[in-house]
Amino acid sequence: MLKTSLQQRLQQRLSPQQIQYIKLLQLPTLAFEQRVAAELEQNPALEEGPEEEIEGLLSEEDQQALLAAETIPLSDEEGGETGEEELLANPLPSIAPESSMPKGLPEADRPVGDGASSEDEYSWEELLAGQDLDPERYYQTWGGEDPDEEDDPWARTPARETFTEHLQKQLLYLELDERGKLIAEQIIGSLDPDGYLRRPLSSIVDDLLFSYGVEVSEAEIEAVLKQIQRLDPVGVGARSLQECLEVQLEVLPESTPGRELALRIVREAFSELARKHFDAILRKFEISREQLLEAWQLIQRLNPKPGEGEGVPELNYVVPDFEVYEQDGEFVITLNRRNVPELRISRQYRRMWEELQRDNRQDPSLEEAREYLKKKIEDARWFINSIRQRHSTMLKVMRAIVELQEDFFRHGEGHLKPMILKDVAERIGMDISTVSRVVNGKYVQTEFGIFPLKYFFSEGLETESGEEISNREVKNMIRELIEQEDKQNPLSDDKIAELLAKRGLKIARRTVTKYREQMGIPVARLRRELR
Repeated sequence: MLKTSLQQRLQQRLSPQQIQYIKLLQLPTLAFEQRVAAELEQNPALEEGPEEEIEGLLSEEDQQALLAAETIPLSDEEGGETGEEELLANPLPSIAPESSMPKGLPEADRPVGDGASSEDEYSWEELLAGQDLDPERYYQTWGGEDPDEEDDPWARTPARETFTEHLQKQLLYLELDERGKLIAEQIIGSLDPDGYLRRPLSSIVDDLLFSYGVEVSEAEIEAVLKQIQRLDPVGVGARSLQECLEVQLEVLPESTPGRELALRIVREAFSELARKHFDAILRKFEISREQLLEAWQLIQRLNPKPGEGEGVPELNYVVPDFEVYEQDGEFVITLNRRNVPELRISRQYRRMWEELQRDNRQDPSLEEAREYLKKKIEDARWFINSIRQRHSTMLKVMRAIVELQEDFFRHGEGHLKPMILKDVAERIGMDISTVSRVVNGKYVQTEFGIFPLKYFFSEGLETESGEEISNREVKNMIRELIEQEDKQNPLSDDKIAELLAKRGLKIARRTVTKYREQMGIPVARLRRELR
């Protein structure tokens, strides 16, 4: 039985312009530069140049809509079907709202350039007529690049040999027949980025049979694998750390001090070695402490990850989004805009728009031109104003962080205070989600180095004097104690907690353990060194 019902529900929706602003706000500097460059390519109504007065291009209603994007929470608390995540996943509509289109644009100056004249400009009649434009005049007028200009050789990325190519090239020096080369290439293609072979040999047998129709045995693969393991870097293709170290020791000259004992330890007492049970190794092999130290130092010089560093990863540069420095007792905050040009609405497009507005002819081609110009100019002005709002919001957030962490920016590490996103949001009167978007993936350059903005946000612990201290500072204290410990008798987590308590910091042993694990520091037993 069908049943109808009437339901009233309040939902929060984002306009395409608000979505554009949110996306721009969360982009770091490099991604933002690429986004601006892409928009300049896609929208001919947007051009580089000194920013002009464009008051009146945004209505009061549109300005309020842009500001409202700063108070949109990360998720729809009412559980509506259309939340922000769904809207962000959808592409932006290309046509702007009809109500927000300007009825007339202010008259612009002539195009920039020496000897600019009316003959050097293109009107909308030429575009509609589809006339062939002279390439030389086109690139001079529209600011494009010369099509005959060669690429800058310094801007090209040099080709480098990959880890796989490095190994395949060495196969030429092995005495392998066609069958052996096929097995070797299959093994190299199965290696993990760190150089280990973690696939079972039976899977390689199946791959060769299904892909090439070649039936091989695991013994054949094992024989080829032994040869690959002795290529450069030695130990590549090992199936375990024990095998990797063993191969590297085997290729060393027999006269190497400590080689024979190191091989015995790796083969027969690897579990004791991994847990650093040196006393058990001394008893098992009946050797002196000096002999064990010699073998241990040799093992430490081996490479546990032969494939690491051999690949060609993409270069990742950290470009700070902000710069903060102290001048005459005051902090100066600057936003990085070095590669982002000033933008404005194209003077030529604005002039063509004015011509179309004055033309009252009822022609389908003219209507099409009006719609095209309307869309491009509207997109350009929204993009420019979104950038303005992005800069303003980012500076507000950075200024609040500097005010709350003033001691850090004056004196450096060791003076960080507990701070959460809510503290900044309340200080600047914005939503927590807005602060989160600004902080995510952004960096600031200070007099003490470059730090991610997330570095300044941390929970706090209370000292015996009632003062709160950032857990980052507590981690630094733990790291400092571990670096200064006696490596023959490392500090346990209980001992570290006792030492911190003497400094007036109330902290439990399990909290020390949690912070130590977050910093990737092993337990005391594994930090022990043989001297």
